[in-house]
Amino acid sequence: MRIMIDTNVLISIFLFPTSRMKKLVDIITDQHTIVLPSYVIDELKMVIRRKFPARYQDLDTFLSELPFEYTYTIEKIDMHKYPDIRDKKDLPVLVSAITEDVDVLITGDKDFYDLKIEKPEILTPAKFVEKYN
Repeated sequence: MRIMIDTNVLISIFLFPTSRMKKLVDIITDQHTIVLPSYVIDELKMVIRRKFPARYQDLDTFLSELPFEYTYTIEKIDMHKYPDIRDKKDLPVLVSAITEDVDVLITGDKDFYDLKIEKPEILTPAKFVEKYN
């Protein structure tokens, strides 16, 4: 399967590598493909630089060691073509997941859980591990 990881989960993997986060990465990298769109990478860099500047220098190493497929997030989004999401800042993430035809979007953002879409399946890290371990 193709698995997209949202920024908030990537931050947890990078900054707080608990056994649960390591298990998540192991399951995905052993059996599936990680898909990271340009929007998520850019947001990750921005958040780390702003909130955790001392760790920003380690981000290149983290990303270079994480095997993933890099995709481009379109900038001009026709909001009428996609499901309505409460937080419009999350729309590029949703659009990337849909246009890249990922099977699962792993996120901790509750705004995604109210979406009524067939694909991608939207799961928390814990639910993903529980279901696909």
